[in-house]
Amino acid sequence: MLPTAEHAATTLDAEATARLADVATDPAWLELKAAATSIQADQIKDGSIPDAARHADARAHVDTIVASIRDLTPLFPHDADYLETLQRDFARWADDGFGVPDFYDSLVAFQPQQHRVDGLRHLVVFPMYTQNGSTDRHIEALIVETIWPEFVAELERTDYGNKLFVSLRLIDFTSGYDTNSAVLFPETVAMRELPTFTWGAIFQDREAARYRVVVRAASDITKLDLPEDAARLLDDQNLIEETFVMWDIIHDRTHMRGDLPFDPFMIKQRMPYFLYSLEELRCDLTAYREAFRLEKTLGALPTEELSDDQRSILEHASLVRYAILFDRIFRFPITGTRVRNYDGLGGQLLFAWLHQHHVLDWTDTQLSIDWDAIGDAVVALSDAINELYWRSIDRPKTAHWLAAYELVSGVLAPNPASVWAKGLPEEVLAGAPKGYTDAVLDDEFPLSMFYEALNKKMGDTIESTKGITATSLG
Repeated sequence: MLPTAEHAATTLDAEATARLADVATDPAWLELKAAATSIQADQIKDGSIPDAARHADARAHVDTIVASIRDLTPLFPHDADYLETLQRDFARWADDGFGVPDFYDSLVAFQPQQHRVDGLRHLVVFPMYTQNGSTDRHIEALIVETIWPEFVAELERTDYGNKLFVSLRLIDFTSGYDTNSAVLFPETVAMRELPTFTWGAIFQDREAARYRVVVRAASDITKLDLPEDAARLLDDQNLIEETFVMWDIIHDRTHMRGDLPFDPFMIKQRMPYFLYSLEELRCDLTAYREAFRLEKTLGALPTEELSDDQRSILEHASLVRYAILFDRIFRFPITGTRVRNYDGLGGQLLFAWLHQHHVLDWTDTQLSIDWDAIGDAVVALSDAINELYWRSIDRPKTAHWLAAYELVSGVLAPNPASVWAKGLPEEVLAGAPKGYTDAVLDDEFPLSMFYEALNKKMGDTIESTKGITATSLG
């Protein structure tokens, strides 16, 4: 049996326990949130405050932030070292004249992966940017809660070890997270040097909530007849949150596994954005096929021989497959701009592959899916990407890029103006990799007519999910 949040917080008295339960309305949190929001207006993009005329106000905001952190610290005994160090980092930033903030010490002290206890809460305050949100490294503050069901802990202990993965639920947050951002990554924090990163967090409640909204609308618009289990996901926030945790823990570990010619998310390099599309899609399809394998393996065993965790894994495995499929084909392609949208491109690629393999059809303005055949078709696309990676271990980097483009353009129609589609000129082929990347159009693979039409019908729905949380759905 996993430890619970109650067990982890046994040092809290009744009053502190009650404060923690209602921390989103606690006066200390509201003061901290207001001060963080106010100081953002004084900061420039790198997080510094160069206008000396604003320093007095900024110091007052910092004093409020520090006092609020001190007041809230007893509610988070598992984060005591971090919260104490955080107060020192804020004080040093103010004392040094509000230059580019350096929160290295507090970042190193924050270790949420060591406390993966279902329901356990954290107070998180850093100068940072938020992916898919603000690009400015400003003070952001969050209260979050761990999602760590027992069957996921069993997955992590056995076949899918991932000590760096943290699954969270948003409780309250400043404006940087009133966006599409669903991740909390340490590399976004302002610091003097890069530490060894020991965790990465995803907000599964946000992923789950927007999935429910988007897939419900898209299935209605396309008149898709959802299987019973897929329909269950649209009505049960807790079930879809747990499903996303299972998906993400397998996806996350996949970036480090396989026949990799490179690891694009661990080695800083500039390359055509469709390479990132293939890497993200590779990880999602690996999660899909692993869920498919678990479904087949555990489903072949007598029910009475399965442990409680195995029963939960079996239940969620089929749901993971639905979640990956529908999030990829309905939300990804029409979310965000058309400027090097690598997640969008991955969704387009999956849809087109399934359509061209006749397991997904759009006929008489209705979408239909061959549920008996779709698993093998998804695995076939996974195999094609894995084959590309395996062969590219023996290829020069730019030759790998060309082979990747051939795979994608063999499924999706390139932009008619594409230089890549016409064939890169000799001077580019013989030159530095930068020339290859510069020749890629911002929208190298435009939306198909199907997605153009879906985008017109779904645009408002997609926009409505900005900043969404589970509580937004009631």
